[in-house]
Amino acid sequence: MKAVVFHGAFDIRVEDRPEPQIRDPTDAIVKVQTAGLCGSELHMYRGHQTTKTGHIMGHEFVGIVTAVGPDVRTHKVGDKVVSVFAAVCQKCWFCQHGLGQRCENSLAFGTQQLDGGQAEYVRAPFADGTLHHAPAHLDDNLLVMMCDIFPTGYYGMIRALEFVGARFVPQTLDEAVFVCLGCGPVGICALMTAVTKGVKKIYAVDAVDERLAEAEALGAIPLKLGRDDIQKTVLEATEGRGADGVIEVVGNKAALRSAFDLTRQCGVLSSIGFHQGEVPFLASECYAKNITVNFGRAPISTLFTEALECLEQNRERAASFVSHELPLSEAAKGFDIFEKYQARKVVFKV
Repeated sequence: MKAVVFHGAFDIRVEDRPEPQIRDPTDAIVKVQTAGLCGSELHMYRGHQTTKTGHIMGHEFVGIVTAVGPDVRTHKVGDKVVSVFAAVCQKCWFCQHGLGQRCENSLAFGTQQLDGGQAEYVRAPFADGTLHHAPAHLDDNLLVMMCDIFPTGYYGMIRALEFVGARFVPQTLDEAVFVCLGCGPVGICALMTAVTKGVKKIYAVDAVDERLAEAEALGAIPLKLGRDDIQKTVLEATEGRGADGVIEVVGNKAALRSAFDLTRQCGVLSSIGFHQGEVPFLASECYAKNITVNFGRAPISTLFTEALECLEQNRERAASFVSHELPLSEAAKGFDIFEKYQARKVVFKV
């Protein structure tokens, strides 16, 4: 079969690989129809994430089940399915408590742990927890958003929204002010969630004009890095307090520090950017601010149904989310234009 293989920084090749087979009784084999290219893959592509080479890329894919192991209960051959970004066992303590993002047996697609879905076929371990039935009324370009980016943006936003109105936070969404740092695909998904949930005032920060235009079309107030005084604007809008909630989706130290500085005392910082360095603020600063800081992955399997409902409410807005459809044979081009910010969302048609 044809597959997109990682050979090092900026080195993506389409190669022939053996078709995957059932290895464990909970496995399923999926014939991929559409595979997405996610921004988190750029960390590996750019060489910022140390990893071995030779694995098949991709943790976003939609396709048809072609084989199942004897212990698979919720899927059968012929089912159309959407995968979450990492296989989850549904058996460990974390899975049993709805925290599958920290599954003790998790295997991340598109890494040295597990070959990914940018291929003609993919093996999905723990198929009952990893694969979700695809609604027939949604096309692949929307469904592929449910593998990672939409539930991740949704999760980042609702962690901030649930903070407002909670104990010790006597506010309503009508008066709360939010900031979203980063308006790439995940940031736009967070903004869609904010608007759907009733947020009245949210600032969107990015350096790319096209992204800011998209954020503004959703109802956010655009602020451009390098042009606008973001700190001053937010402080003026909040009588000098700072934002009630800040969602950070960039994944670098400067963005995380900015998010911290923009958050008011007793506010919430929800970080869903993929970070690898040290946290750029001190415990003493957190103490002095009484700030609540959340990091980490989204429990996509747990959130799948409610996030899907939110996406369906944004169906028209999201219809043009994918900017580039490419055949698998042009994967290198897809990575190149995505890395250069020349594409909003790239999918490979298999």
